[in-house]
Amino acid sequence: MKRTPLNPFLWLTVFVGCSGLLTGTPQPVSGQTNSPMLLVQQSDELEEAERLQQQVIQLYQQGKYNEAIPIAERVLEIRERILGENHPDVATSLNNLALLYKEQGRYSEAEPLYQRSLAIYEKALSTEHPLVATSLNNLAYLYHSQGRYDEAEPLHQRSLAIRENALGENHPSVATSLNNLAALYSDQGRYSEAEPLYQRSLAIRENALGENHPSVATSLNGLAALYSDQGRFDEAEPLYQRSLAIWEKALGENHPRVATSLNNLASLYRSQGRYDEAEPLYKRSLAIWEKALGENHPRVATSLNNLASLYRSQGRYDEAEPLYKRSLAIWEKALGE
Repeated sequence: MKRTPLNPFLWLTVFVGCSGLLTGTPQPVSGQTNSPMLLVQQSDELEEAERLQQQVIQLYQQGKYNEAIPIAERVLEIRERILGENHPDVATSLNNLALLYKEQGRYSEAEPLYQRSLAIYEKALSTEHPLVATSLNNLAYLYHSQGRYDEAEPLHQRSLAIRENALGENHPSVATSLNNLAALYSDQGRYSEAEPLYQRSLAIRENALGENHPSVATSLNGLAALYSDQGRFDEAEPLYQRSLAIWEKALGENHPRVATSLNNLASLYRSQGRYDEAEPLYKRSLAIWEKALGENHPRVATSLNNLASLYRSQGRYDEAEPLYKRSLAIWEKALGE
């Protein structure tokens, strides 16, 4: 039994925190000359934006997306007003806010921010800059999440090419692009193309970051999902278990990525008919996602759908039906009817 389509086994999205890349001088408002006092005030505001940006990154890493969003919006407002709408630091803020929107399932709000971020980076930094690769990667990740595979693939491929050329073939960012392209191929059933990319991504991350880094867990999780889809359950299970252990230790037991591992391990057990082992994992995954992302997030819909499928497999139809209905309603709202 294949795992549920759009099962969100996590592929890492790069979260850009490198503000100040091209800080420059605060841009005067058109038609005005900035006084020394105003320049000091603007400098103080930009320093505040940098402090707030670090707070956004910390909240994102903790999976606290609801708390991060208003702070990220404030950072964007400060930078647009002082630096101008086409500054690279504005592109960074657009990228980060888009990522937070995406994590909440707010795809229609995320897409134009990613597109604008990409356009700014390409114009300001060149089309081959690593930050352009980041924007391409994240826009592709959004398209993938919406099932827009034909739009996602060329962006992932271009992101990978830029990173290999700019950073070298064994850089962790290259591993990210390999992992994400592999995830795309896997969701399309292109397993023979996906597997070597996952394996290369895993090798790069283990060598560069250490065997217990969260990014290693991401590659393990993706490779395990690939094996599970092919019915290679004995190969998949230890990878899922190792991924779960890494994320629990590194991120805490209630982080959304832990929910991803729990969901995927539960799906493996369900595929093997190990229903009693699967049910508590699905329930724990659902509880984490509801708390972290809100009750109407697409990942909550996935979790509801998977738990409902488990109940259906056991003939527990009265328990399955309301979960299916709730899952469908969430997806219709997120993706359009």
